[in-house]
Amino acid sequence: MQTVSFQLYSARNFQPFAEVFRILSDAGYSEVEGYSALYDTLDDAAIQQVKADLDKNGLTMPTAHFSLETLETQPQRVLDICRTLGIAAVYCPYLLPEHRPTDAAGWHALGARLQKAGAPIREAGLVFGWHNHDFEFFALPDGTVPLDHLFAGGPDLTWEADIAWIIRGGADPFAWIQKYGSRITTVHVKDIAPAGENADEDGWADVGHGTVPWGDLAKALAGTPARHFIVEHDNPSDITRLATRSIATVKTF
Repeated sequence: MQTVSFQLYSARNFQPFAEVFRILSDAGYSEVEGYSALYDTLDDAAIQQVKADLDKNGLTMPTAHFSLETLETQPQRVLDICRTLGIAAVYCPYLLPEHRPTDAAGWHALGARLQKAGAPIREAGLVFGWHNHDFEFFALPDGTVPLDHLFAGGPDLTWEADIAWIIRGGADPFAWIQKYGSRITTVHVKDIAPAGENADEDGWADVGHGTVPWGDLAKALAGTPARHFIVEHDNPSDITRLATRSIATVKTF
């Protein structure tokens, strides 16, 4: 059974998070997903305050994003934050364009690098994986696709599948769910506005109010190990609207 969560990156422009937590709780969420900027610069006392604010609003944080740099250089810090906030699954979410491999060997090496970076996380009994954007689906010069090489280099990596980014990468999400469904432990649920609409929101839409076929996708994802459906919108203009309309849609899956 999947639970409904909310990626806090979506609310980065609607501070403070203590108020965001209240909005999410009122909308019916019981889970949120953290992201690097939320805790990377916070001291222990501030992390404890985040936990207190979550508790106050009846929220938990079972999943979270951490940068590759933090995972590699401060693995114990990552584990300490996970322990404080109750995080059970960690995902590496992104690489800047200048750091992205340009060939198959490079993507395979990145998978191996992630495999190594995730070792302390897995050894602590937590889930560890990769969160995709669109660039993992852009064909390389030899015609192959980066995600295949990344997963080959990191055989123990799980996948937080961001379905809308797969579509924006020009790929078929159903085919990729079929191919790597056994690795999918978490899903980002977001939507794409019809062409030419929602320009002020970078072309994204509230879940169920765009073009992504979520009804059919939910059926395809039901056969995977995914346990968290996480609402996300990269640039919403109204956080309450996003939260309420999206959870209403996800609850119909």
